[in-house]
Amino acid sequence: MSNCQGLGDCDEARLERLYEYLDGALPAADVAEIRAHLEGCPECREEHNLECMIRSAMKRSCAEQAPATLKASILEKIHSVRAEAVEI
Repeated sequence: MSNCQGLGDCDEARLERLYEYLDGALPAADVAEIRAHLEGCPECREEHNLECMIRSAMKRSCAEQAPATLKASILEKIHSVRAEAVEI
């Protein structure tokens, strides 16, 4: 697992790439590379399957919706932090 060439050379890098893959945050070429790697690497495939089960359970258990004002509040905070960073 620590010599997982398709997804990185260490567990942390491998997991980060796997999360990006599952989130749909990778370019198509990387998706194809990781998909091919998962087919040939039982350890990574097991990690992938475990993460899929966890995400599925989370979706089933999270039926609550965030308040409508949450997005606006988060965006306001982001803009505030960015403005402070520019001033510094």
